[in-house]
Amino acid sequence: MAVSYKELGLVNTKEMFAKAVKGGYAIPAFNFNTMEQMQAIVQAAVETKSPVIMQVSKGARNYANGTILRYMAQGAVEYAKELGCANPQIVLHLDHGDSFELCKDCIDNGFSSVMIDGSALPYEDNIALTKKVVEYAHQHDVTVEAELGVLAGVEDEVQAEESHYTKPEEVIDFATRTGCDSLAISIGTSHGAYKFKPEQCTRDPKTGKLVPPPLAFDVLHAIEKKLPGFPIVLHGSSSVPQDEVDTINAHGGKLPDAVGIPEEQLREASRSAVCKINIDSDSRLAMTAAIRKYFDEHPEHFDPRQYLKPARENMQKMYEHKIVDVLGSNNKL
Repeated sequence: MAVSYKELGLVNTKEMFAKAVKGGYAIPAFNFNTMEQMQAIVQAAVETKSPVIMQVSKGARNYANGTILRYMAQGAVEYAKELGCANPQIVLHLDHGDSFELCKDCIDNGFSSVMIDGSALPYEDNIALTKKVVEYAHQHDVTVEAELGVLAGVEDEVQAEESHYTKPEEVIDFATRTGCDSLAISIGTSHGAYKFKPEQCTRDPKTGKLVPPPLAFDVLHAIEKKLPGFPIVLHGSSSVPQDEVDTINAHGGKLPDAVGIPEEQLREASRSAVCKINIDSDSRLAMTAAIRKYFDEHPEHFDPRQYLKPARENMQKMYEHKIVDVLGSNNKL
């Protein structure tokens, strides 16, 4: 039996994206796999009065179970209300759906937004697959994100050696023919905690830390000119906070040369037509840093609540920082 996201109290992205494009901010899209991540996302969104997209990859859905996720999403809405948010704006979104069947299954199980990622396919095949998903989704008032261009890096099942920037001349044709509601583009962001190889970066002479290459804002601006006001999405936009990496490394971890997208570049992007910015690795780092530190300082403890509580607090702090200082989506409810 199909379940509509509306029964769960969720919303799709249509209205929130239109407001974000107009208002010059971006909606946070945080990936989650666990209850603690979900609690931290909801707490941060309520605390900052921000709309939020809770997104799940195919791998996370397999890990957590689709049925449990559906109830977690419903729980997130009720939890937000309990925390004092009268009308929470929460989206449950499929990140990197790779087939029509997966997207359909998510739509039938309460997702309010899906992404179909045909970016690795030849151009015409990407259009055909995206269009098929859009036609089904729109019958259920579900919004669809598509991808044009290829991001490098590794995220669950998504892996590409090289990135290929989105070609601005293709975006009008693609958006018009597919009917997609938003478009993920490639302008130099990258998946994972190792977004760039050391040889792609320069080193800061003072700190010795890697400085990543800048995003291709010229490509972004060219796309904005072609599709004025059309919602653009940036994937692979964790900034890999150095303090979390340092905490992990100081407490037995091994993350040499982990590097992300500088937050000031994301801030600039969120003021443009970019209205959804995906953040996953930063949450993983915040969680792992807090747990490693806790294990190091309390080797005698073994109750998961003891170490998951500081992990949840650290993730909430990180989410709030992104919402307020990077995306500007606070006080938008």
